[in-house]
Amino acid sequence: MPFAHGAACPPSRPAAHRATATMGEAPEPSPQASLAVLSKVELRVSCKHLLDRDTLNKSDPCVLLLMQSQGQWMEVDRSEVIKSNLNPVFAKIFTVDYYFEEVQKLRFEVYDSHGHAGVGTHDDDFLGGMECTVGQIVAQKRVTKPLFLKYGKFAGKSTITVISEEISGNNGYVELAFRAKKLDDKDLFSKSDPFLEIYRIDDDRSEQLVYRTEVVKNNLSPIWEPFKVSLNSLCSCEEKRKLRGVVWDYDSRGKHDFIGEFFTTFEEMQKAMGENKVQWDCMNPKYKIKKRNYKNSGVVVLLDLKIHRVYSFLDYIMGGCQIHFTVAIDFTASNGDPRNSCSLHYINPYQPNEYLKALVAVGEICQDYDSDKKFSALGFGARIPPKYEVRGARCCPPHPSHPPAGIQGVVESYQSCLPKIQLYGPTNVAPIISKVARVAADEERTKEASQYFILLILTDGVVTDMADTREAIVRASYLPMSIIIVGVGNADFTDMQILDGDDGILRSPKGEPVLRDIVQFVPFREFKNASPTALAKCVLAEVPKQVVEYYSYKAFPPRCPQPETPDSSLSSPQ
Repeated sequence: MPFAHGAACPPSRPAAHRATATMGEAPEPSPQASLAVLSKVELRVSCKHLLDRDTLNKSDPCVLLLMQSQGQWMEVDRSEVIKSNLNPVFAKIFTVDYYFEEVQKLRFEVYDSHGHAGVGTHDDDFLGGMECTVGQIVAQKRVTKPLFLKYGKFAGKSTITVISEEISGNNGYVELAFRAKKLDDKDLFSKSDPFLEIYRIDDDRSEQLVYRTEVVKNNLSPIWEPFKVSLNSLCSCEEKRKLRGVVWDYDSRGKHDFIGEFFTTFEEMQKAMGENKVQWDCMNPKYKIKKRNYKNSGVVVLLDLKIHRVYSFLDYIMGGCQIHFTVAIDFTASNGDPRNSCSLHYINPYQPNEYLKALVAVGEICQDYDSDKKFSALGFGARIPPKYEVRGARCCPPHPSHPPAGIQGVVESYQSCLPKIQLYGPTNVAPIISKVARVAADEERTKEASQYFILLILTDGVVTDMADTREAIVRASYLPMSIIIVGVGNADFTDMQILDGDDGILRSPKGEPVLRDIVQFVPFREFKNASPTALAKCVLAEVPKQVVEYYSYKAFPPRCPQPETPDSSLSSPQ
């Protein structure tokens, strides 16, 4: 799991897990909206005046993106190879997680590819490299720098340009399906091999490549594969922004023949939704001037258009989704007698114990997202009066007439129940998880994004019902809930790490994997010398993403989304 970054938090995941890339298309957004972190940034790359390493033809360039992690450069991904071109515009879009509080170093390396042999590693295959940070690209939006060979030598006049665009949380993506009919034949002994490029025309009249289709061989009426692009990439979320489509006849040497072009807007494209189709004349301006009876060089048809909205965490919160907070406290005997100052449950009027520190740090944030502020406070491992029987998932204090109000009410309930109960055992948390899961299951049946549940478990040792706990977590991963476990005291919590899916996918005893990674475990001792906000940031950093993942999986939109009008649904991100 990514963590909010601070001195007390575990190390970040490797760079290779924090950036993805796609060949020619924007990825289907994987919505993430962390309170502390995280925006996603799309990077587009082009080069000019590359060195020519080939004897008979021009270089066949390919770009590698690397990110520095723990002092080492790790390859994230690479672009497609563009044949025989010293001024390539790459179709691949790199998507990078942007962390404001980090210096994220990137390196772009350009190589001359050799067909099936792939990208070479010899010095004579290297066309140049450039280093920068994600922050620099984001701040400037467009970075153009010279390419350097080894030892700081300029690669001639070679330059690389990287353009960044933020993928907004309330953005979406569009799925487009194009075909063409009766295109001009540019080949002498066979038919044209057409491909389509879509460009966005920016305010400065420059053109930005949005997508390049595959090549359809020997076909004057090609049907290209459907593709997806983000609305931000396609039209900067402005329906009336001008777009340019260009159809080419592919040439293996990179000297593609121009067939024709057309101009449109996303507003016009939307007429293709449903059973309707939209088509444009594919025009060659030179032919239009020279040929008196020239009509077109073919027709391009938009067969289908589907808009997919991607909602953010704040979309759900502002739509009325409540975050319901439950805390479960470990009352097993290993905590020590609460009357003894060495006990983890000892109530010192001048210094809160670790249970209270963790409870307040997390609860104070969660209570802002719950309108009635009525929290569930549970305990486990205690003998309950009057019969002093051990029962799991009992309310704290026993049999309250109503749930405690606000985090201060939970604190008072905890303090008042300590003299009334007997600490015992065992450390069984599966009943706690199952109890909250039953309430979450009732909420799921409403098929609305109205309540999401956070369960905070505070324990001083490894759970004794590990198999049942794993089973309960797998079941809960299908429900609107997240689980935070904080280990209190100095016990060895190594075995608890299995519940946190950072090092692999958690599975039930029968081998069934979790649907979503919903558990975050941290030992409190790592935060002893940190501020209370450090613990909250660390354990809550995943929750916004988990909320969005669940409702996206269930296809539940926010309860009160903004009206999807041209002025609001596609307005520029604020």
